[in-house]
Amino acid sequence: TTGYDPTCGSASLLLKVADESESGMTIYGQEMDVATAALARMNMILHNNPTAEIKQGNTLSGPLFLDERGRLKAFDFAVANPPFSYKAWSNGFAVQDGTISDIHDRFKDYGIPPKKNGDYAFLLHIIRSLKSKGKGAVILPHGVLFRGGAEGEIRKNIIRRGYIKGIIGLPPNLFYGTGIPACIIVLDKEGAEHRKGIFMVDASKGFEKDGNKNRLREQDIHKIVDVFNKQLEMEKYSRMAPVTEIEANEFNLNIPRYIDSQEGEDIQHIEAHLLGGIPNDDIDALHLYWDVYPTLRKTLFTTGNRVNYSKLLIAHDAIKPSIFSHPEFTAYSKKVDTVFSQWKSKNIPKLRGIAVGDKPKKLIHEISEDLLQVFSSLKLIDKYDVYQHLMVYWSETMQDDVYAW
Repeated sequence: TTGYDPTCGSASLLLKVADESESGMTIYGQEMDVATAALARMNMILHNNPTAEIKQGNTLSGPLFLDERGRLKAFDFAVANPPFSYKAWSNGFAVQDGTISDIHDRFKDYGIPPKKNGDYAFLLHIIRSLKSKGKGAVILPHGVLFRGGAEGEIRKNIIRRGYIKGIIGLPPNLFYGTGIPACIIVLDKEGAEHRKGIFMVDASKGFEKDGNKNRLREQDIHKIVDVFNKQLEMEKYSRMAPVTEIEANEFNLNIPRYIDSQEGEDIQHIEAHLLGGIPNDDIDALHLYWDVYPTLRKTLFTTGNRVNYSKLLIAHDAIKPSIFSHPEFTAYSKKVDTVFSQWKSKNIPKLRGIAVGDKPKKLIHEISEDLLQVFSSLKLIDKYDVYQHLMVYWSETMQDDVYAW
């Protein structure tokens, strides 16, 4: 298996990809900056990948990974986080009759990217560098999804070939050097000719603040991976956009056109403010709770003095005690405790049985996946929130103990 990054920087992304490969991976990377390329080579040695090939040079005008015929070498997997909207991408290319000429035919079937914006130049380079069943992921600014002109024509040609398997919209301010939101373009040549849609994920709201940057939590990453790999359609989060719909939108891939992730308006009932009472619409909106606690609603509310309004049956200061002591609430709490106890009983032997030679990454993967599985059957509880608690404890405390053991 081969993995490639044409803009590898210090090679951290390549290392993560190689780390995910169970059978091992031969690593190839190219970086334009001399000092950064040297750092990438050092990183490979430090992370037990001394045979990785890291070359220094301009990937677009002077790609250095070529086959015996001088054509671009093809890889099983490719990843890249190229410089956004790189203005000098065409430096080093030959020009014929005022048009950029590429001996590697990366632009031949799609179109030439704008002279002052290299986003699609990097994307087309990666498409050309993938084997017939190759897969890739490229981080690019959202503009590649909707900009028109030459980029719009290139995007249309890529979509028509079925190379784009999915698009994942990320939160803003994730990457150093820019605060703009980015997206991951997921490429897959396998089965491209039969692809009838592009799977879209709007993951822009799942993050936490980390100093002056935003950061994806473990739960955010796991949710993205789960939803994408299983092609799960979730309201306001993900859906399969048919190519026919994309064509009707003139090949515009802007995620909000396909996923409405806006929060509903907080509607104010003026009549309730003036005359009192609780609108039934507001109570109905808590249906997820009434599904779990079906008789609790009748304990708390009764019919009001006006149509479509209710009123409290108990005093305001008795609301919390009434809920916490309600038989359905206590029964559900016990159910949650039971699920957790079963998970704990199953996994404690794994932790107590740690032996020399065991792999901590495999251990945490097993127990965390089991945690997600057991909590997936419970309503009202986000299994990814539970998962996050475990992963935070793992990274801050438990991980060092396991490695030291």
